[in-house]
Amino acid sequence: METAKALGEVLHKNDWSLVYGGGTVGLMGAVASSLASLGGNVHGIIPKALVAKEEAGVPHSVKEFGKRTVVQDMHARKAMMGKEANAFVALPGGFGTMEELFEIVTWNQLGIHDCPIVILNIDGYYDGLLGWIKTAVEKGFISEGVSTIVSEAKSAEEVAEKCKSYKPALGRMNLDWSSR
Repeated sequence: METAKALGEVLHKNDWSLVYGGGTVGLMGAVASSLASLGGNVHGIIPKALVAKEEAGVPHSVKEFGKRTVVQDMHARKAMMGKEANAFVALPGGFGTMEELFEIVTWNQLGIHDCPIVILNIDGYYDGLLGWIKTAVEKGFISEGVSTIVSEAKSAEEVAEKCKSYKPALGRMNLDWSSR
C-alpha cells in the first residue's frame, strides 16, 4: 500500500493523470485516492457489474477517487482505458491484472499502441513472470527485441524514469489499425 500511495505522489509530481479500472479498494484504489487527494486528475472506468463489489464496505465517497465512467462490460473498459492512456503500469495483482497486462503487451507488439508498459515489481512479486519472459526468449517464443516491451521498476520513482526513457521495442509488428 505504501508503494501504491507513493505512485500516486509520483504521478502528481510529474503532472500525470491516472486512467484505471475504477475500483476503490486494493492497490489501484490506493493510487487513485492518493493522486485525487493531491488534486490530480483521476479517471476510473468501471463495468456496471463491478460497481457494487468495488464500493462494498468502503467508507469513502466516489469523489475521493476522481471522475468515474460506468461502461457496459470489460471490453468497453479496456478499449476506453487503452485510448486514454499514455503509459501502462502493473502493480501486483491477480488474474484480472495478468489478463489486462498481457492484452496491453500484445497491443504493443501488434502496433496498436507504442506506450511504455512498466511492471512495478514490489518485493519480487513479478520475479516469476520476468523469469518466464527470459525463458520464452531463450526458447524462441519471444524475440529478444520484443521482450523489451515490458520494463521493470522496483519503486514508484523508477516507474517515472522508465516511462520517460521508454523507446518502442525493436521487432514490433507496427500493423496499420486505422482501417478497423
